[in-house]
Order: sequence, then C-alpha cells, then structure tokens
Amino acid sequence: MGTNPLVASELIRASVEPVLEQYRPAVVASLTFSKLTLGTVAPQFTGVSIVEGDENGMTMELDMNWDGNPNIVLGIKTLVGVSLPVQVKNIGFTGVFRLIFRPLVDEFPCFGAETIRDAVEDSITWPVRKVIPILPGDYSDLELKPVGMLEVKLVQAKNLTNKDLVGKSDPFAKMFIRPLREKTQRSKTINNDLNPIWNEHFEFVVEDASTQHLVVRIYDDEGVQASELIGCAQIRLCELEPGKVKDVWLKLVKDLEIQRDNKNRGEVHLELLYVPFGAGSNGIVNPFASSSMTSLERVLKNDTTDEENASSRKRKDVIVRGVLSVTVISAEEIPIQDMMGKADPYVVLSMKKSGARSKTRVVNDSLNPVWNQTFDFVVEDGLHDMLVLEVWDHDTFGKDYIGRCILTLTRVIMEEEYKDWFPLEESKAGKIQLHLKWMAQSIYRDS
Repeated sequence: MGTNPLVASELIRASVEPVLEQYRPAVVASLTFSKLTLGTVAPQFTGVSIVEGDENGMTMELDMNWDGNPNIVLGIKTLVGVSLPVQVKNIGFTGVFRLIFRPLVDEFPCFGAETIRDAVEDSITWPVRKVIPILPGDYSDLELKPVGMLEVKLVQAKNLTNKDLVGKSDPFAKMFIRPLREKTQRSKTINNDLNPIWNEHFEFVVEDASTQHLVVRIYDDEGVQASELIGCAQIRLCELEPGKVKDVWLKLVKDLEIQRDNKNRGEVHLELLYVPFGAGSNGIVNPFASSSMTSLERVLKNDTTDEENASSRKRKDVIVRGVLSVTVISAEEIPIQDMMGKADPYVVLSMKKSGARSKTRVVNDSLNPVWNQTFDFVVEDGLHDMLVLEVWDHDTFGKDYIGRCILTLTRVIMEEEYKDWFPLEESKAGKIQLHLKWMAQSIYRDS
C-alpha cells in the first residue's frame, strides 16, 4: 500500500512547523524546514486485525512499518543572522494504528424505520402518478382517484406454523392494499389456535384495480413483545370479476418476493368482492347510500324496487335474515377409526353466531356413510354467520373427532341453492356432500 510523497510532505510541513515555532529557543530567530521530502519508499501495512468489542462499534488494528529514504533539512537562523542547516536521514519506524468506528450518535433521532417505510415504500410499490404542471390550469383530472371498493371477508386459516414453544400460536391478520399504517386493517387475535376462525369484514379503497393487489399477513401475537410473522399471501385485484364474490384459499409464504418456498406455513381463506364506483350498468349499485352497509349487502339488495329503495334510504343497516336448509347427503373416504377397519360416523351441525345445533344419526361400520337428512336453521344475520359441520366417530364409551367443514353463507345467499362436495379439514382424508338452500327474508334495522 503506497501514498503520495508530495502530499505527505506538505501535510507534515503544515502540521510540524507550528510545533517547532512553539518550542523555538530564544536565541533562534526562525526554525523551519528548508527541504522536506519523504523519498521514494512508501509505508507498508503488514497486517490487519479486528479487536472484539461492543455491539455499537468496531475496532481495527493496522500493523505498519516504514524504512524510508527521506531528505529533510531543518533551517535554523540565529538572532545574529547565522544559518545553521541540520539534515536528517535514514528514518524508520514500526507501529500499530488503532482505528475505532462508532456511530455519530447513540440513537438516530427524529424518526425510525416505520416513518421511512411509510414515506418511501408506498411510492415504490404501486404506480403513483406524478403530475407536473407546465402551464397554469386544473390538472385534477390527471391524478389517480379511487375507482372502487374492495370488500374482504377474512374467513379462517388452517394448518398455521406454530411459533410458540409452549402451547399454540395466537394468530391475527393484517391486510392492506397500500402499505400505510392508516390504511392497514387488523383482525382480532384468536388465542392458542392453529386453525383460527375470524369471519370478519373489511373494506378497502381501490385506486387502480389493474395493478394493485391485496396483501394478507398472518402474525403470532406475542403480547408486549413484537409480533412474529407466520406467513403472508397476496392476490391481484385484476383477478376479481366486478360484482362477483370470489372464494379463495391462499397459500402462506415467508416472503412475497421469493417464489420458491416449499415449507408448509398454512393457508388463509378469503371471500373477495370488488365493486367499482358507478357500475350501475352491471347492477352493482348502492341503493341505500349508506356507508355502514357492506358492498355485499348492496349487491344482494340491488333488485329491490324503487319504492323500497326510497323508503330504505332512511335506514341505517340491512340484515339478511332467512331460513337455511342443510341436507347432509353423504361422505366418502372417512379415515379408519377402529380395529376392524371401519368407523361409525355422524355429523354435528351448528351455526357459529346463533349457536343452534343439530346432528345426524350414526351410520355404523362405514367409511362411506349415507345420511340424506335435512336440517333447517333460522338465521338472523346471514352475512355474518357461519355453518360448522363436525364429523365424529361414535364409540360405546365416547367419541372420536374426525374432521370438520366450515362454510360461510355468502354463496348460498347469492345462488339461493347449490349442491357440492367439501373436503374435511383437520383430517387426513375424507369429504362430505351437502345440499344447501336459502329462503330469504330481509329486514331492516332503523338508524
């Protein structure tokens, strides 16, 4: 490692001559360098080592030696005018330089990572349009404006990774379209459950449905400590058909930027409805002009008459009430539950919000039972209730849990009637066939 000898000579002259002047004897009129060159041999760094220190700094030691060929002449002028030149040759030294690197301040003031993230991340994660006026005028029509609302029903999650050493995780969800704190929605925490059921509604403003996406992050609530991320998922809004409810299960990953993530972190279940503003031609219109009503309620009520709409504008909220008819038809591939290679399955049906319960008969010695039993439930609030079906194995001295199926009422309310197969959750295998029918009786709650 070398250095510029001219630069080094001038630095030494500028720093040493004031010191010589300070210690100049009284009999000497001046004491300066008449000639100062460090020669052609550069100092050598022969070793570098890092000294163990605290976390707030780093100490580096540099081993250095120099055996140079300088030409240094010191000019001494006495009070009587006599000059006495003094020449220095063959200077050499060996030493250790210690460099200590520390932050300028112990704690960076004024703002932190959250402030920087809010200011920077939002502007680089979706196409914010920057309008630069050249001529005077109104450019408001060029700026991006809200184009619609996205309603999200956070239904449930399953098979979440356990982040707790003792017990199970306490999951909650955060969702956003734009990554700003004031635009991020948070669900309630479900304690000690790796298969949480939330059934919560959220609404988001959409500025650009063609490029934006909804991000869902599932965390483990650690109380006073920082929450730990379990997994995250996202869905592009351009995949949603306006006015149509989309039912999706999204696989959770560690990082949305990393495509290859083979670890099973669980899945999250969402129901999504995108409603563009002013989409009256598609029948997606808010007939009540009520901010308290969800977009799903607006779609469900868009077929009311003008007379009904006029009277309903004075109302605050709508409740979708009716009778849910559930026919438990059959099940297939039920896991073996006894030594004989069979099971004695039956189904327990319950409404999560109202708590109403019913159960089928027991089908003995069958892994593919057929029930064909129908049950009716009076539902007071169909948009916010859920149907839970649990399959159990009957034993003489007890019962064994096999699996469950959880359904929102969104699809049956929209379609009025359907029949389908549903896989059993929390079970190695098995599926159940159901026929659901909805008989609506909408009522209104006064404001």
